Amino acid sequence: MSAPTRTVDREILRLAVPALGALIAEPLFLLADTAMVGHLGATPLAGLGLASAVLQTIIGLMVFLAYATTPAVARRLGAGDLRGAVSSGVDGLWLATGLGVVIAVAGWLATPLLVGAFGASEAVASEASVYLSISMAGLPAMLLVFAATGLLRGLQDTRTPLWVAGLGFGANIVLNYLFIYVAGWGIAGSAIGTVVAQWGMVVVYLVVIAGHARRVGASWLPRHVGVLQGAASGGWLFLRTLSLRAAMLLATWSATVLGTDELAAFQVAMTLYATLAFALDALAIAAQALVGKGLGAGDASGVRAVLRRCLEWGIGAGVVLGAVVVATAWVLPALFTSSEAVIALLPWTLVVLGVSTPLAGLVFVLDGVLIGAGDARYLAWTGLVNLAAFVPLALAVVWWADAAAGLPGATTLALLMAAFAIGYLAARSVTLSLRARGTRWMVLGAR
Repeated sequence: MSAPTRTVDREILRLAVPALGALIAEPLFLLADTAMVGHLGATPLAGLGLASAVLQTIIGLMVFLAYATTPAVARRLGAGDLRGAVSSGVDGLWLATGLGVVIAVAGWLATPLLVGAFGASEAVASEASVYLSISMAGLPAMLLVFAATGLLRGLQDTRTPLWVAGLGFGANIVLNYLFIYVAGWGIAGSAIGTVVAQWGMVVVYLVVIAGHARRVGASWLPRHVGVLQGAASGGWLFLRTLSLRAAMLLATWSATVLGTDELAAFQVAMTLYATLAFALDALAIAAQALVGKGLGAGDASGVRAVLRRCLEWGIGAGVVLGAVVVATAWVLPALFTSSEAVIALLPWTLVVLGVSTPLAGLVFVLDGVLIGAGDARYLAWTGLVNLAAFVPLALAVVWWADAAAGLPGATTLALLMAAFAIGYLAARSVTLSLRARGTRWMVLGAR
């Protein structure tokens, strides 16, 4: 291995390893809430499930705040404009604040409608409404966390987000225990504890960013042009994320049509898919930061080197992780459910998932590279193309299952996973690879 390659590898690992820890912060928040609320009874736990479904959808769609901020900051850093880099990040914070306040107020007002849409019992809906209405106060904080994380990633710092996420997770556990059990506030205490922990993370981030701003002389006032540019880039990334969410919802709907056991098994499989995605997304984040910085510095050959090595790391990691999933496909199901019917459906579906993981590694890395290059418009439009390619695959599985009534459920579920994890990802790999092979995305300079 040559010295330049070893240097690129060190840079990738320096950013990717801490990023992996920070990526799991939000799922850990949810796990902590679930574990503690679960001891209050089935009704509060069901209410938490409904409220979390709404919150996770909103938060998932807003992740573009991090993805839009990272390349903007990294480009200016690469161009040697440290003040402009931090100022771009500050603009992202203002955008997050504005969106967060609007969404929080709208969400609080719409809580009865959002909860009522699930058709749950009155008792469950009441618990969900309590949790969701309180949690809306934490939405601006989470959006600020996204923007602050994107700023620091752009500055090539993924360690600080790791520490902040760890502190936030620890504080969340302590506060939830105090508010749920000691104060006796029930599910409301869980929501309050999480909101307090989220705003505490914001305070830590603002202190860190204030240090960067003082060091380079950046202003805390929003720049009209910077905020609008962030909104424009973020808007395209929002559309890209929306198409991803739509594909996942279509896959879940298809599993629902197949039957209750199939839906339960598919939920287990998609949970494992999300876990694998966290690991591979860490490489995508490293690619975002390094590509943005390289393009800002005008280093086209260096960007190509980062692209090549991130792809090798992504596909290699996918092979290893996929092999683990395939090797444990007949063991993992029993860890997630005690239902014999669900367990019987899962092994071949997990084999398909494991086989598709190297393809996922390629897709996630290429996605990160183009996000780092600021190629958001292309990602948005091709996201619609990829979704259009997946729709007939998912519908074909549902049609075939209905036409061939005697088809084993395990086979049908494996086909659905193949349609999503191989068919949909293959469509994404084609559109991403075609772009990455060219040079139109490699726009050099600070903007």
